[in-house]
Amino acid sequence: MRAHWRCLALASIALGFCLALGAPAQARCVLLSGTADGFDKETAVGRAQSALAEEVDQYKAAKRLGAVTVSAMRASPNPYWRDRVSNNMLCFNVWCGIYKPDIVKKSSYTMCWSGVVSPYVCTSGAKLCW
Repeated sequence: MRAHWRCLALASIALGFCLALGAPAQARCVLLSGTADGFDKETAVGRAQSALAEEVDQYKAAKRLGAVTVSAMRASPNPYWRDRVSNNMLCFNVWCGIYKPDIVKKSSYTMCWSGVVSPYVCTSGAKLCW
């Protein structure tokens, strides 16, 4: 019976060490986004993804982060001239529903809508963890 309690005590101590050492290893994450416009979808998407990449670099520099992971995450649309983007603005031309504007890559999630001045406006989003 004494050995049983000794094993239980050692197991509890080991569990305590595992929990104490595992706590600092938890990742911290933030959602970042970049928005841009263009006269065609390819230009707007490319500019939005570039704006997101710049945002990631600036955040890393400001927080003095080393190795990070960047994964695709849908961000809220960030329009220039409107307060918000309604669902009908996420459809293009008469074939709304056939043309899907979302572009998902390993490190970015991009959605586009028709702009006030430019035909296309896109927001790219990503989750940055360290």
